[in-house]
Amino acid sequence: MQTKVLLEKVNAMCREPVAHRGLTLWDVTFEKEGPRYLLTVVVDKESGVDIEDCEYVSRAIDPLLDAPEFNSLPPYTLCVSSAGMERALRRPEHFQWALGRRVELSFYKPHDGQKTKVGVLENYDGDSLTVDGVCYPMGDVAGCREYFDFTSIKG
Repeated sequence: MQTKVLLEKVNAMCREPVAHRGLTLWDVTFEKEGPRYLLTVVVDKESGVDIEDCEYVSRAIDPLLDAPEFNSLPPYTLCVSSAGMERALRRPEHFQWALGRRVELSFYKPHDGQKTKVGVLENYDGDSLTVDGVCYPMGDVAGCREYFDFTSIKG
């Protein structure tokens, strides 16, 4: 099964349990981690995601993944988790959500001698991101995530 098809099927099977718990589905990924694969379902909720939310979604979709159509998948581990404070931004709706927030961009090649840039996401048009007044083509961006400065927390 192609990864794109797998992700579409998992997205579809998550709709009901995610909605039932008052969650939103942030992302679904299928990536190789060492010798195994991780099928990761990332959920979010305004008031915060707890372990019971993750457990509920995991228990709801785990039996569905035992269907014969998934037998061709390599061995994998199902992981349901919160989007977290420094969530990955991958899809157009993620970038729209993050407008006005601090993000960290990582680049394939250095921009102005830097492999990363932290700043406020001011615009996203599908082809580029504008951070602190500088426009970066999406083709140059290796990754983007919400940024939280943990050093600002006083202990």
